[in-house]
Amino acid sequence: MIKKHLRWSWFTLAILLLVVLSAVFSLSMGEASISLRDIIPIIRAKEGMEYFILTQIRIPRIILAIAVGGSLSLSGAILQGIFRNPLVEPYTLGISGGAALGVALTIVMGLHVTIGAYILPVAGFIGAMTTILLVSILGFLRGGTDLNKMLLIGVMISFVASSSMMFLMSVTTAESLHGIVFWIMGSLDEPNKMLVHITLYASIAGLAISYLFARPLNALRLGEIKASYLGINSKTTIRILFLVASLLTGICVSVAGVIGFVGLVIPHLIRLIAGSDYRYMLIGSFLGGGLFLILSDVIARTIISPNELPIGIITGMAGGLLFIIVLSKFRSRREHGV
Repeated sequence: MIKKHLRWSWFTLAILLLVVLSAVFSLSMGEASISLRDIIPIIRAKEGMEYFILTQIRIPRIILAIAVGGSLSLSGAILQGIFRNPLVEPYTLGISGGAALGVALTIVMGLHVTIGAYILPVAGFIGAMTTILLVSILGFLRGGTDLNKMLLIGVMISFVASSSMMFLMSVTTAESLHGIVFWIMGSLDEPNKMLVHITLYASIAGLAISYLFARPLNALRLGEIKASYLGINSKTTIRILFLVASLLTGICVSVAGVIGFVGLVIPHLIRLIAGSDYRYMLIGSFLGGGLFLILSDVIARTIISPNELPIGIITGMAGGLLFIIVLSKFRSRREHGV
């Protein structure tokens, strides 16, 4: 047991160090290249264009990448534990579809022009919360917790929302269509610092709350009935964790758009590398998600510089390839008994 704790402590420290190093590396990368040795003097000087780039553009993007990546990965780990299904991710329950439909309606109606750009994340959050409310009401009907029913309802809501959004995209103007497509692909370019801070605080609070339920999550791996034999209130645990994961996903989608694969791939990788104990997996998934999104953002900003790719493209391609490679290696190791 002591060896296991030590191994996980070193693993967590290694991921944390990689997050710090990738954040520092991200500060120097972009259309305007900044030497690593000049970063601290520039911040101390508190003047000049490079100071503005660091403090107003790159540092907020790094903070948002850690918050969004960590939240999506944490939500994926929680939902996979609740549903005992490794294919469940935050967007499976229709949360992204509801948020995207809310934003699409706002853009088509031109509210982002008349009211202001801040209405887009508000509309996205309202759409996500509407989906969560529908899934919760129908899934927790009559005091029960029918997980399979909740999952099916979420998938169906996702299909309905996607079809509705496609309809809006087919009848709207070219300008509105461009805005909808750009938002759907995801971006960490959020100028509103208040939204960045809200996302960061929400991600930390979500990690703290979910960690309080690490042992119940371990028990739920045995099933609800067996978990109840161990003294776990399965219904209450599932409802609280579902709410936490849903709120985190709703906030992330409303601020950064639809960034796929993070909530599916990272918890899988952490589980494959270090095991399924949620006392360690929750923290590992949070840090791993932040690391993955920081590196994805660097690639998105530099691969076709001075232009920028939507980060959802990078996470989808890189996440899928990374997962296939790691899964193949682990399968070959198991077949050879390594």
